[in-house]
Amino acid sequence: MTTFADLGLSPKVLSAVTDAGYTIPTPIQAGAIPPALSRRDILGIAQTGTGKTASFVLPMLTLLEKGRARARMPRTLILEPTRELAAQVAENFEKYGKNHKLNVALLIGGVSFDEQDRKLERGADVLICTPGRLLDHTERGKLLMTGVEILVIDEADRMLDMGFIPDIERIAKLIPFTRQTLFFSATMPPEIQKLADRFLQNPERIEVAPPSSTAKTVTQRLVATHGKDYEKRATLRDLIRAQEELKNAIIFCNRKVDVADLFRSLDRHGFSVGALHGDMDQRSRTTMLANFKDGNIKLLVASDVAARGLDIPDVSHVFNFDVPIHPEDYVHRIGRTGRAGRSGAAFTLVAKRDAKFLDAIEKLIDQKIEWLAGDVESLPPAVEGEERERPRRGRERSERGGRDRDRSGSRRSESRAAPSARIETSETEEKVEAVKAERKAEGRPQNPARTPRAGNHAAPRPANDDNRERRSRYRRDEDDGPTPLGFGDDIPAFMLIAGKA
Repeated sequence: MTTFADLGLSPKVLSAVTDAGYTIPTPIQAGAIPPALSRRDILGIAQTGTGKTASFVLPMLTLLEKGRARARMPRTLILEPTRELAAQVAENFEKYGKNHKLNVALLIGGVSFDEQDRKLERGADVLICTPGRLLDHTERGKLLMTGVEILVIDEADRMLDMGFIPDIERIAKLIPFTRQTLFFSATMPPEIQKLADRFLQNPERIEVAPPSSTAKTVTQRLVATHGKDYEKRATLRDLIRAQEELKNAIIFCNRKVDVADLFRSLDRHGFSVGALHGDMDQRSRTTMLANFKDGNIKLLVASDVAARGLDIPDVSHVFNFDVPIHPEDYVHRIGRTGRAGRSGAAFTLVAKRDAKFLDAIEKLIDQKIEWLAGDVESLPPAVEGEERERPRRGRERSERGGRDRDRSGSRRSESRAAPSARIETSETEEKVEAVKAERKAEGRPQNPARTPRAGNHAAPRPANDDNRERRSRYRRDEDDGPTPLGFGDDIPAFMLIAGKA
């Protein structure tokens, strides 16, 4: 059986690995470390949670024992898609490089430029960064990339996604062509493979598991649910309560606004919960992750910012509140549990409208996922408006210059409201009569709008106070019901005035 001592690592690195409690390398580590020490380009593909980070950290520490960095000229560069993942890689260098005297600089957004500039002035043996912040420092004249010997692109499929390609190409032009390049990822679709070939020279391909496969230690189940958000939230709460062995869990949503809504709902229902998404400032994101890792909160509602590479070893469950639109994200999401040989469970809530996304996931991972109970076909047909997307908040206003407009360019009028939002006359009359009866039984005036006034000050209006109390109770206890139509539970006073015959 191969051990770390057989891979050619230096004594200092081996000592740190032993102190960390590791003796046997994972398959991706055993396959990638020897060619990396030989200065070969690497294309590593392995399931998430199999130790890809150590596959490039350990050989880099060995190679960096010779030489010193000069001011503003880093010796190695590691690109990460998110701030959290970059910070996690920096922690690995601290753990495995404790016997080395290397300068490690972390360049991420949300942190002062001045503090990062001071680290660069001392010289960085290892530069760990997100592409945007790296280019910011370069454009400010604070970095010279001609001394980079090793380039690492972690989570290559996401880093080379369409949004990152221009940044990666710009950075690659700043680095010597003779560099050593290491790619690591859990998924490598064919179209991304073509892009990776542009940055690698005769690479050593280490593929220890089929691309986009999921870990055997994760139990995967599908849960049929109605498509409306409040019904999905109720299904999720019942599912969480039914898990007897739930220690902690990450709940993934597709959109940041849904993260906030679901967090508030779970918090109102008494769950120990936190939220994590890309719009939060860096201090809040770091604090929230630390609280989750330390066990201070049990549930973490997150966007896909937490799906890539975050190493929280002891996560017992993953819940997909939304089926991911990109099938590769499913692999990364459920990879947050069942790590390092531990067992885990992943549940995905599926509505009728999610069928095409589910088919793409099962095709990607080449397996059928079992249903927990029933299936999506057992659900009633989707009702009108269920599959309608919510309006994008903020963006519509900024792109269209003010209030929302329809396609013809005219301002939308309340008279154009959808038919489903109109209140039928008969229903209104029934509500009015019910409110009148309630006021009469309680001895309150049936027409508070005509309450006499004293002087210049309005007299107390008990009905409004009652309405105010009822509204607060509704928001507190009934927040997960369907969106109320018209005025909801409250009937304005003017609607109670009897019309003239």
